[in-house]
Amino acid sequence: MSVKHYRPTSAGRRISSVDTFSDITNEKPFKKLTITRKQHAGRTNSGKISVRHQGGGARRRLRLVDFLQNKYDIPGKIVTVEYDPNRGARIALLQFLDGEKRYVLAIDGMKIGDMIISSLQKGDARVGNRFPLEMIPVGMEVCNVELTPGKGGQCVRGAGASAQLMAVEGSFAVIRLPSGETRMVPKQCMATIGKVSNADHRLIRWGKAGRMRHRGIRPTVRGKAMNPVDHPHGGGEGRNSIGLKHPKTPSGKPAFGVKTRGKKSTDSRILQRRRSGRFVGGSK
Repeated sequence: MSVKHYRPTSAGRRISSVDTFSDITNEKPFKKLTITRKQHAGRTNSGKISVRHQGGGARRRLRLVDFLQNKYDIPGKIVTVEYDPNRGARIALLQFLDGEKRYVLAIDGMKIGDMIISSLQKGDARVGNRFPLEMIPVGMEVCNVELTPGKGGQCVRGAGASAQLMAVEGSFAVIRLPSGETRMVPKQCMATIGKVSNADHRLIRWGKAGRMRHRGIRPTVRGKAMNPVDHPHGGGEGRNSIGLKHPKTPSGKPAFGVKTRGKKSTDSRILQRRRSGRFVGGSK
């Protein structure tokens, strides 16, 4: 994939760029593996907004992507590489030798006609193949990694993302995640060899508000620009400070840099915390 820039015929065109979709081989999805996507606009079942700035957007269908890939020791052939409007990465339609079809995450370097396999035994460490972490050579890039055996891939699924297998010791494997966090994962957890496709997705500049509305993202208004009844930062004459010791969310909770992660049972498996700052793109 590559990113295309247009001549600056307008203010929006000047700073925007688009995906060329040069790696897409089929425009329409395999309909049997899609379902309708309900629009919730960030609201709960009682109609209250739980996630702000969501709503509208282009109508789209959900692709049923197989993150578990539990059809073991049966080779599958890559039939198409397709666009998925619900994620930045590409998806690939996989057809097994018994005729069954499934969507899987497309891996960087994957081409039509390639044969991939998912197995619990040690096999050929080629891009797209899926094995337990204990069966993968140390130092390789992996993605779509399980955190609990048999639960399916839960992390390293974003466009261009990859983790590195650092070591396998005892009953755990040590992986370095794209965020920089190093953690232990049960060595029976499955992972796909390679890097997730469409790494250039992070280079797209959306350019104007209209394109964000197509994605289902509504405008964000500063709390300082609101009235006191609408936000703790609101009110005041002219350009005042927020008037608080610490910034707050609309509901009054601390915001901006406050740690929100609670204690988890797997905290002891984290060997090194992630790097500070916002992470963009694949592993470094």
